[in-house]
Amino acid sequence: MTAQPNYLVLPGYLGSGPEHWQTRWEAADPAFRRVEQADWDRPRLSDWLDALDEAVAAEPGPVVLVGHSLGCVLTAHWAAARPASAVAGAFLVAPADIERAGVPELENFCPVPLQRLPFPSIVVASTDDPWCTPQRARLFADAWGARLEFTGAHGHLNSDSGLGDWPFGRKLLAELPVS
Repeated sequence: MTAQPNYLVLPGYLGSGPEHWQTRWEAADPAFRRVEQADWDRPRLSDWLDALDEAVAAEPGPVVLVGHSLGCVLTAHWAAARPASAVAGAFLVAPADIERAGVPELENFCPVPLQRLPFPSIVVASTDDPWCTPQRARLFADAWGARLEFTGAHGHLNSDSGLGDWPFGRKLLAELPVS
């Protein structure tokens, strides 16, 4: 019998506020724990990788990464550079196309790694995300070996999208085959 995973929540650039689905999932379920970063406004890849390393190492059982936006890119960098044996899967929502974003604070995360992730994953994307076109979302999902799900036109799948507790996202997460 496989142990129930713990979920490490990986917000993106500027973090996830109180109305974001990630924050709501954390508040509703103790299996979800946010990986806190020292600086959400000026992210440094090396610092974010170190924080993720520490969080994964601190978990007693299997871990599923739940990334949003830059958190998806962090997951790709981490999987490319770190052993991923403790990670059972990744749920990656609204990956940010930082190579085309024109945000200087994000340039140290470029380029976006395009290596296959060593664990099962689902990429969830919106058809009108201002941070990532459907074509780029498909490119990321294909490169990462992830199942791709489009939600329709819901922007960046964040607080501004009005998703609330986002039950559709929880349904998709439950479909993730954890290894």
